[in-house]
Amino acid sequence: MTAPAALDAEAAPAPDGPAPARVGRLSYFFPAHDEEANLEGLVEEALAVLPTLAETFEIIAVNDGSRDRTQAIADELTARYPGIVRAVHHPTNYGYGAALRSGFAASRYDLIAFTDGDRQFKVADLGRLTARLAQADAPDVVVGFRIKRADPLVRTLYARAYRLANRLFFGLRITDVDCAAKLFRREAIHVESGGAFFSAELMIKLHSTGRSVVEVGIPHYPRTAGSATGAKPSVILRAVRDFWRLRLNAWVNKRRAFKRGGAILGE
Repeated sequence: MTAPAALDAEAAPAPDGPAPARVGRLSYFFPAHDEEANLEGLVEEALAVLPTLAETFEIIAVNDGSRDRTQAIADELTARYPGIVRAVHHPTNYGYGAALRSGFAASRYDLIAFTDGDRQFKVADLGRLTARLAQADAPDVVVGFRIKRADPLVRTLYARAYRLANRLFFGLRITDVDCAAKLFRREAIHVESGGAFFSAELMIKLHSTGRSVVEVGIPHYPRTAGSATGAKPSVILRAVRDFWRLRLNAWVNKRRAFKRGGAILGE
């Protein structure tokens, strides 16, 4: 369904960005863990912007075991906008990859896009991805890369090392594999990780199947509410474990390793 909402000034695309292409049906979701300060604003932003990007759309909030009012606010928004906004709740914090998996599973439409729930990306900038998708080569996947990261230095350094490791051990040549602004055409891919390695594993496996993946620069904004968890030692250690599990399994039997995990982006 579509919502009768106008594009507001705050959500408008950057003037130097490409003109967005309006698609037919779009599922947009975002993971949220303890994002009570961001959730309502992000949904209202999406309601204002998505009619300019899709004829039919849905918004899915994936509450990953939040301990604040994220679940209650998500349910309030679902009741306020029936048929447009939906919520998926995890009873406990399963991790970022599990939240993305739930978002993909809940998505009903031909095209699937996501950002994070921390509002460090503008929903309007998804128009850069739909514009690229509409070009003549019709890529299967459009992934964003942060033109200038608005993150603390430790996260930037970690991201550089992570990018290098993915290039050396998997041949993955994506500028910003963890950029939380991506757009997909629907087709089944199997992903095993439930943590921060999810996005990299997904990109590695998409590449292995020969699907076309292209990149688009996208603005990144400082977090204005809530707190980041991506640099927590437990998150990093889980990503390292999942990284090496895939690498070792692929050395033993690449075809079998790339079939491990649950299917996402399926019919």
